[in-house]
Amino acid sequence: MWTLSVPWWEFVFRAFIVYFFLLILLRLSGKRQIGQMSPFDLVLLLVLSNAVQNVINAGDNSILGGLISASTLILLNYGVGFATFKSKKIEAIVDGRPEVLIHNGHIFEDVMTRQQIAMNELEASIRAAGCFSIKDVHYAILENNGHISVKSK
Repeated sequence: MWTLSVPWWEFVFRAFIVYFFLLILLRLSGKRQIGQMSPFDLVLLLVLSNAVQNVINAGDNSILGGLISASTLILLNYGVGFATFKSKKIEAIVDGRPEVLIHNGHIFEDVMTRQQIAMNELEASIRAAGCFSIKDVHYAILENNGHISVKSK
């Protein structure tokens, strides 16, 4: 129950690798994916967590191994949060930057394609902001959290 099957530092190292791998993977998946979780995304998240569980714990089911792994993940998360707070450069890498989707009624289709935003999603955000035509939009911005902010003319 308390005996580790691998050295304690291996739990830390494994958690470190998996944490940053998942951080990069989720960052590459785009802002929209993170901000709008669908049932499919929830299933993916649950399956993903199960898939990396054995990578982190090296097959060890001890209480101590679980505590080391959990503590490492929480400390890493705190550390990344602190680093993004202190450094704009790290914040840009981890969180990205907001992107303009519409400016003065002009849609930036290259940004929409890169961020995988469908026209109906953009139109729904525009309607939610009280605009009924793209020509009525001063700007629409895809925020870091995946939401679309809209300002009418």
